[in-house]
Amino acid sequence: MDQYDCIVIGSGIGGLVAAGLLAQAGQRVLVCESHAIAGGAAHSFGHQGFTFDSGPSFYCGLGDVASRNPLTQVLAKLGETLETVAYDPLGHYHFPGRAGAQAFPVYGKCDRYRQALAQVTPQGVQQFARFERRLLRLYEALKGISVLDIRPDSKGIASLLVKHPLGLAKLLLQLPKVQRSVGQVMDATVSDPWVRRLIDLECFLLSGLNAHGTIAPEVAFMLGERTTTVIDYPIGGSGAIVAALLRGLRRFGGELRLKAHVAEIVLAGDRAVGVRLRGVSGPGKAGGEVILGKRIISNATRWDTFAKLLPEKSLPTVSNTVSPEPAWANEQAQALRVPAVESFMHLHLGIRSGGLPHLTGHHVVVHTDDQPVTTPGNTCMISIPSVWDPNLAPAGHHVIHAYTLEPFAGWVRDGGYGAQKRAKAETLYRALEQVIPDIRSRIALELIGTPLTHASYLRRHQGTYGPAIVAGQGRFPGPKTTIENLYCVGDSTMPGIGVPAVTASGIFCANMLTG
Repeated sequence: MDQYDCIVIGSGIGGLVAAGLLAQAGQRVLVCESHAIAGGAAHSFGHQGFTFDSGPSFYCGLGDVASRNPLTQVLAKLGETLETVAYDPLGHYHFPGRAGAQAFPVYGKCDRYRQALAQVTPQGVQQFARFERRLLRLYEALKGISVLDIRPDSKGIASLLVKHPLGLAKLLLQLPKVQRSVGQVMDATVSDPWVRRLIDLECFLLSGLNAHGTIAPEVAFMLGERTTTVIDYPIGGSGAIVAALLRGLRRFGGELRLKAHVAEIVLAGDRAVGVRLRGVSGPGKAGGEVILGKRIISNATRWDTFAKLLPEKSLPTVSNTVSPEPAWANEQAQALRVPAVESFMHLHLGIRSGGLPHLTGHHVVVHTDDQPVTTPGNTCMISIPSVWDPNLAPAGHHVIHAYTLEPFAGWVRDGGYGAQKRAKAETLYRALEQVIPDIRSRIALELIGTPLTHASYLRRHQGTYGPAIVAGQGRFPGPKTTIENLYCVGDSTMPGIGVPAVTASGIFCANMLTG
């Protein structure tokens, strides 16, 4: 049978980045996507003339070739660019219970960020400045090494010594901070309760965890990129990013197959040798097309890769004996024990835009201070990208994507599913009313997504957005597995649930496989 150098399961950003870089290095690559649309959690979709982002909406440095954003660097290497719209502030954070703080403008440049913070808490802004300085020193060390040159294996340090000796020396001086949580830096510099709440929220938007659960390099990179480059949005939405990655993949001979649902990773002993697609006649694993590959990269989550894509363990025979456990059984058990960030409720709306001349594009609403920002339903993210790209909506309309954490448990598609969806969407509507008070009377189109929607369309374990590995209490596994020739990319391999993190996962994996 014909054989690919590499088969990538899933067309999320991590998978497309790995595929594009491997194709650019001369390898024959195939991406298998079960959905009819490429992009994974970052795909765009259209409905009744509206174009919606399904997931990420906050971006930085996409249109700046000097940006350290890993995605920008990958696109440049693949010969691609994006048309973007720059804007500032990034958005507005709506906090309860303090006059003048309900709509805090989040500016990209550090000096403007502090000026806005000084209007809320003059004492707190001095503390925040100390917090910021410590993390920006870490950012200066991080940016001295190009992410395109990093590989997470034994050869990585030797490679950096040759390519970036000065950058590596600076990073080694900052090594204690690399291993610390944002909460540890915050505890040493900030006592003001409002500023601590703000830092917790910034961390939650990056990692799905609070400050004590988020590693310091994530926030250091975010603060540094905001102030040194531009906050921007891609024309065409997140789908434009996916389209650019696909153009780069195809430019170097890579292939994409849509509606190619991988049912199983084919093993020969403890070595991955290909994938089996789901049979046309039904959901069973038998009967589907087998495609051979020298290496397999799974862009599915670690939970889905080890629980659903690998062959089932041998069943007892007539003599009540079982076959020896495979060498990867322990890694499978470890992967399934990793805690997951909750899933999400999604609200996609098309609304009439008349009478909203000063509407801004991003808002985060925290309903109450009585609960942590990580409590499902308490923090609601709102994106209105048609503010920057009017072509995403029909004339006289806007598109809105609002979302909040929601546990997977308790969701069943039964007779009460519709009522449960509507009831759970209320927290999002209450958040939207703080931005557009008459939102309900403006609705032209309403789509409500639940954790079941997320799990079904994206084939993600319980609809999660990634692992909830707390800083200092666990390590992300990276791209390697104990199964020979099987690798993983995506948000379950790297800290952070955002686009830079999944892009980096694809880079690291490709670098390991190309030298």
